[in-house]
Amino acid sequence: MSGRRLTYVFAAMLPIFLVLGVWWGGHPEDLPHWARSGFVAHQEARVVDEAIERISSDYYRPVSTSALASSSVAGAVASLHDRFSHYLTPQELHEFDSPPSFTGIGVEVSSQPVGPGRRGLQIVRVFKSSPAEHAGLKAGEAIVGVNGRKLTGLSSEQDIGLIKGPPGTEVQLAVQSPASESPVHGSRAHTSHTSTTPAPGARGPIRHVKLARAVISEPVVASAVQTVHGVKLGVVALATFSLGSHLEVREAVEKVRREGARGIVLDLRDNGGGLVEEAQQIASIFIPSGTIVTTRGRNQPTQTLDAVGGAIPSSIPMVVLVDANTASASEIVTAALQDHRRATVVGTHTFGKGVFQEETPLSNGGALDITVGEYYTPNGRNLGGGGIKQGAGVEPEVKIAHGVDTPYGLAVALNTLAAKVS
Repeated sequence: MSGRRLTYVFAAMLPIFLVLGVWWGGHPEDLPHWARSGFVAHQEARVVDEAIERISSDYYRPVSTSALASSSVAGAVASLHDRFSHYLTPQELHEFDSPPSFTGIGVEVSSQPVGPGRRGLQIVRVFKSSPAEHAGLKAGEAIVGVNGRKLTGLSSEQDIGLIKGPPGTEVQLAVQSPASESPVHGSRAHTSHTSTTPAPGARGPIRHVKLARAVISEPVVASAVQTVHGVKLGVVALATFSLGSHLEVREAVEKVRREGARGIVLDLRDNGGGLVEEAQQIASIFIPSGTIVTTRGRNQPTQTLDAVGGAIPSSIPMVVLVDANTASASEIVTAALQDHRRATVVGTHTFGKGVFQEETPLSNGGALDITVGEYYTPNGRNLGGGGIKQGAGVEPEVKIAHGVDTPYGLAVALNTLAAKVS
């Protein structure tokens, strides 16, 4: 009997709830705060759904609702006016997570002139196990002809276009060596310009090589041992702070040490960053203890990331080589090494990014990659310009005015490091 009475009570109150619901629907400002915020959020989301449904059903040509929803998210992110925040579609996310690759011969070239009148492309890096490495190409050399055609007067885009082609096809290069070989050979740039090296632009003999083009995967870490002024030095170049890259960096550091390197150049040129946790791990290879970086966000507690241990001896001198494209996680590592007085920074001022992003997967297979906080160096510096604006970045102790991304840049770093060793 009591159960039946309870049913009657609910039935009698139902119209009252309906009336109140309708009235409150037109007066959301009179709702309690907890209810009002949820109601307004629901209303705003419903507006987006209504617009997508109307466009999908009534637009003069068919448009998929998934495409409209994707564009809505992209528009919301674009309204932030934050160059570091992005919406990644499912396809873009797949491409973003895939290792970078391209079709070619496996060299990184500089658009800087290689001599008077600009006679070709200067090689600044040869990728390991690439057709270029198998053919004996070295950084510091210049590609001055392709398939019998001289590159004099052509733009760098035209030069590169002649070298590229489908995998498996052959290309013949005319390669010119520097006028005098330097004792420095390595991963990213192999020629050292010391007081006895000929001026940039001086060239030597030309040889012809034939290579088969291939799909090239850019390595995350490249390393080599260089000899400068009779001193063996290690060069470790890092392309990006991807998952597990700290293991590759540690392996490379140990390798050059086994080969007799008495100092290390950490080459972070053109490294746009990556995972903050990898920055912590990589900085810990060189910094034995203390703060690496502090992060602060509106919805996240302040977090201090310290060195995790296992650093190489602090007696091993270091140089960090940077340029204007050294950003984000690269700047975290550079600033930590600078603040701890663990390394000399050589190059130009870095990019100046003082914020970090967090990637959140979405139900459509895409992801949001948005700015969620700022980071601060061990000395409390924020390298950005206040929020998402570009700042001054890290200022190097040894500045290179021109040519930091050519073999000359590495030469300055190696000479700086050699002076610390001897």
